[in-house]
Amino acid sequence: MTGPGARTGPAPDTGLADSTTGAATTTDTTTTGPASGRGEAPTGPQAPIGGDLARRATADPLFRLVAYALEAAHGRPPAAVWSAPYTFHLGSPGLVAAAGWPVAAAAAPRTDGLVRLSSLAHPADGCDLPLILSGPQPATPAWAARPYALLRALARAGYGRGGTDLHVQGSLTAAAGLATEEAAACAVALAVADVHTPPGEDPDRAGLARLLARALPDGDDALRRGALFARPGRALLLGHGPPRPEPRRRRRRYVAFDPAASGSRLVLLALRPDPDGAQDRTAELARAVACARRAGALSAWQPGQRPGRSVLVLLPGARLTEVRAAVAEDFRDRALPVPRFLNVTVAGAARREA
Repeated sequence: MTGPGARTGPAPDTGLADSTTGAATTTDTTTTGPASGRGEAPTGPQAPIGGDLARRATADPLFRLVAYALEAAHGRPPAAVWSAPYTFHLGSPGLVAAAGWPVAAAAAPRTDGLVRLSSLAHPADGCDLPLILSGPQPATPAWAARPYALLRALARAGYGRGGTDLHVQGSLTAAAGLATEEAAACAVALAVADVHTPPGEDPDRAGLARLLARALPDGDDALRRGALFARPGRALLLGHGPPRPEPRRRRRRYVAFDPAASGSRLVLLALRPDPDGAQDRTAELARAVACARRAGALSAWQPGQRPGRSVLVLLPGARLTEVRAAVAEDFRDRALPVPRFLNVTVAGAARREA
């Protein structure tokens, strides 16, 4: 397990990763050429930094990928690339933390009122849509409905009224069982807002948190706030009830949560897909947790509000091998795919990558 705040991804060939991730680097100001004149805002010498990220050999592969994918899909470089971490509940009311896997969003502003959305997770479902600020949404691919709803809300708040080119990509697939939509929404909101925020200023995260709660009321607001305000080695303590305005920073409180510092491990135990599709995920997760506890695990809980295909397990570092072996033996004896164990780093909040 790496130290707090490090970028960590799943082991190779887990079936859970969309792409590898490494360490984020600083940005530079290489010129990316003039805009094409098709309604795009400038992306040449006067554009924000970030357009060269796709060709920066020292950059994190995920962020290079999302920058390149936006160029490939829409013919222009990003004006901003942001990452937001996958977040999880700690099993105690109001406590959330961030994991060291990010979702990345690359954005470039437009001036013609068009929204162009793409994702490598949905390569055949990119779309070009008019930015309609009120009334019914235009028909969209299923994956793009939430990003489009968020872009409308951002435009109504003054961010991106001219339209946006957007590419979103995660470092985990749904098979990992962590909530993807909350991290993606935060990365998108920050990337789009950043393009319309004065250089050198961080977008208004508290304001964006309130905007997200209004625009996506069916989402997990606690997980979104974790993505926006998390700290390495800390859990964010949130109040109960509906979100409240946060004019004062002191309303956010943190408690120490750094398993590595105490010699423990936090791992994500994720079920593999069952070949015949007859797997009872709830029962299998409960059985895996029981095996892990008998082998020395300290506690286990669901990372989100809804039952999924994974659980978080806290265990003494010295018992990791025994716990993994016990769970693997039980599943192997029943001719079921052995679950994956992914080390979790308690990471920091969303940040600008380029």
